[in-house]
Amino acid sequence: MVLDLGGGAGDHFHSVFPAHKRVVVADILEDHLNLARQRYGYDTLQLRDEDVTLPFSDKQFDVVFCSSVIQEVTGPKSRIDRIMNDADFDKVARQHQWVFAGEIRRIAKKYYVQTPYKYFIIEPHSWLPGFIVFLPRHMLVRLLRFTNTTFWPTRSHPVWRLLTIGEFSKMFPDATIEREWSFGFVKSLMAIKA
Repeated sequence: MVLDLGGGAGDHFHSVFPAHKRVVVADILEDHLNLARQRYGYDTLQLRDEDVTLPFSDKQFDVVFCSSVIQEVTGPKSRIDRIMNDADFDKVARQHQWVFAGEIRRIAKKYYVQTPYKYFIIEPHSWLPGFIVFLPRHMLVRLLRFTNTTFWPTRSHPVWRLLTIGEFSKMFPDATIEREWSFGFVKSLMAIKA
């Protein structure tokens, strides 16, 4: 059994493994889960945004597939985007991400976890230049609010916390860490436990 953790409507997993049918998609968005059931026949489970732990047994899944999710597991969305202090945001977000990583390791026999790399030349949520990760949080929030109301092609809410290679490696010590490269730069990180 495979768990597509944070898989939304299951589109990404299905594009990679179209023949695989023993899949559970777990996500916080009910509409996306309905689509995963309708389009692909996947089993689904709605997670609560406030929950830190996952409602699964130890080693329940043969494989956990989690792509571009952990950077957004930073706390309840209704509150996290209001935190303007760098240290406060980092403390809350880091705690949630580390618990989430531990939960993946607990419930999976094998896993694949992918996340955008913090220092890529383009910040992947906003499509702004990568240097925005160095802005103080209050300035980042202000910038994103501005770009969300202009001609900028994407809308981004400041709920993400991107990871470094070192921190990601420590979150998944039993995995091999691979790097995806683009234009000569590390674009994303993958923790693979086979």
